[in-house]
Amino acid sequence: QVQLVESGGGLVQAGGSLRLSCAASGRTFSRYAMGWFRQAPGKEREFVVSISRSGSSTAYADSVKGRFTVSRDNAKNTVYLQMNSLKPEDTAVYYCAAQESSTIFYTPRRFDYWGQGTQVTVSS
Repeated sequence: QVQLVESGGGLVQAGGSLRLSCAASGRTFSRYAMGWFRQAPGKEREFVVSISRSGSSTAYADSVKGRFTVSRDNAKNTVYLQMNSLKPEDTAVYYCAAQESSTIFYTPRRFDYWGQGTQVTVSS
């Protein structure tokens, strides 16, 4: 089992940047594929990015390609989401998720473990 804690959210102007972190408990972090999802008020939770357990494979939603970058440090049990050129439509609660797997996933139901979320608000 793994517990996830996100941090780094906040209020930023359009065009600005934020870096989210997701710290995981446990000694087997490197066995988990990780994902970032977001949920805006009144909308379903949507896929943002996934990264394989080694970090060698990633997948991005079209809406964030070229602006967001995911990375992980297995020695620190942490996955990061660097968000640049932020837009008001990026405003949402951002969640990290984990699934013990050698592949990466794109849908929320494929992930067993979730953090509590961190709010990102982008003002215009």
